[in-house]
Amino acid sequence: MHSPERVAEYTGKGWWTGETVQQLFADCVARYADEIAIADPANKADLVDLPPRRSTWRELDDEVDRLAAVLLANGIGEGDVLAVQLPNSIELTVAYLAAWRVRAIVSPLPVQYRRHEMVELGTIGEITAFLTADRIGKRSHVSEILDARASIPSLRAILYFGPSDVSDAVAAGPAMAAAGEDDRSRVRAHEAQHPVDPNDCVTICWTSGTESRPKGVPRAHYDWLLMTQGTVFGPGLTHESRLLNPFPMVNMAGISGMLLPWLSTGCVLVQHHPFDLPVFLRQIKDERITYTVAPPAVLALLLQREELLATTDLSTLRQIGSGSAPLQEWMVRGWYEKYGISIINFFGSNEGIALMTDVNLMTDPAQRARFFPRYGSGRKWTIPAAAQTAVRLVDRETGEEITEAGRPGELRLKGPSLFPGYLAASGAPSPFDDEGFLKTGDVFVIDGEDDEFLRYVDRARDLIIRGGVNISPAELETMIAGHPSVAEVAVVGYPDDVLGERVCAVVAHRPDTTITLPDLITHLNRQEIATYKLPERLVVVGALPRNPVGKVLKRELRDFVRDANNI
Repeated sequence: MHSPERVAEYTGKGWWTGETVQQLFADCVARYADEIAIADPANKADLVDLPPRRSTWRELDDEVDRLAAVLLANGIGEGDVLAVQLPNSIELTVAYLAAWRVRAIVSPLPVQYRRHEMVELGTIGEITAFLTADRIGKRSHVSEILDARASIPSLRAILYFGPSDVSDAVAAGPAMAAAGEDDRSRVRAHEAQHPVDPNDCVTICWTSGTESRPKGVPRAHYDWLLMTQGTVFGPGLTHESRLLNPFPMVNMAGISGMLLPWLSTGCVLVQHHPFDLPVFLRQIKDERITYTVAPPAVLALLLQREELLATTDLSTLRQIGSGSAPLQEWMVRGWYEKYGISIINFFGSNEGIALMTDVNLMTDPAQRARFFPRYGSGRKWTIPAAAQTAVRLVDRETGEEITEAGRPGELRLKGPSLFPGYLAASGAPSPFDDEGFLKTGDVFVIDGEDDEFLRYVDRARDLIIRGGVNISPAELETMIAGHPSVAEVAVVGYPDDVLGERVCAVVAHRPDTTITLPDLITHLNRQEIATYKLPERLVVVGALPRNPVGKVLKRELRDFVRDANNI
């Protein structure tokens, strides 16, 4: 995966170690054998034909061994790519751990993906085998994969969980039950013959593909586990923590934010899928959750509808991670002042970006909402990434490094959390500049009294240029979201012959409410926003279009509002 020079540099500094994901799991089994390790979503049976259950570390290890034996029996071993398409569940976790036990590479796919994505990603990733469920929701996933099989040249085996009898595919449950000691001995022998190297590839995740062809993002033990140091440190996770995971374990948020911290601490992981707010709140109470993650829109909604929170007990919950969009100051402050719960602001990607709130030093909720630490600014931050990551802002037009406050520039990062580069078959250009910094495509400015912070502006491609002046949709979205009638909002530009672009707000309103453009303008004027930023159109929709991991599809919205019939 990583070059010998990079491995020598980061192991020499002690940032990369010999630790592997397999060893983390083995240590948990040895230390906590009969303790509960993981619990299924309470509503699991609504999504797949499998009952919700709980598992100890010892029971989990037994299942992993049995599935590993099934994978080997079907020709899946070192270097093979196993596509896993399952909802958050014990089976999903077993699939990852079993694949890693036989030294296969996991390529996790959102359950919403269908034939088009399966064929495209299967071809780019040279996927060897698929593991799914006979039913996910109302769809027969295993049948869809069988139908697509001929279009994926590398595909050799299809396995599934569930009670159905599907010809030309392997029913994993019965095969695992039939695995005997001889089969498991072959797993031990395979492990001995194929020792783990922390530089081995363990996952191939995928970019969202909202703007272009999906790109494969390979990651090794080295960079995944380095990134996990921050997601353990930030919320202060320990063996006594109890995690509730509502994010699909298909990318950075679910893997580095939940799966690997769970293995790093040996705590309890409670799965949740699909997102269901009443179930989510009930799990916080019933499972005595200490830490979870949630999108900003959900956290804002809960504060605005306190009758929902009145149905649950939040007394065990200490912190909530959030991100993927700027946080609202009133929301971060409200959670802290009303419930004593700190919101941790994360900014990350599959490629390995690592910015997050320093909870020890950023005690003001306003700072937690608006800013990220500026590594190397002179302030001594406590989060591990601060000492490991070089950060710079660069003018995208001139290539000049920006050092003064208030001037927008592209964030570029360099350090041990970053991946080595996209899969060659993705056809994507190198995301690194000539000095090895990742070009994130995200625009920030330097901020704070002592220039100690970075403030997110927007994705470079999402900026609206109105009359030659940059307008940040993210800034407007944060302000508009505070309107009591707004359930969710996205701001996009649309063409104008005079100004180049104008501003359109696309809003889904709350039930039993209405909203007009004058209402929106009044709301923004109360916040004393510059008049050139004010939206000139309002489009009301039932819901914003999102990809399978929850990101708003800005490209679709831009196309929609630019249609002459809609503007």
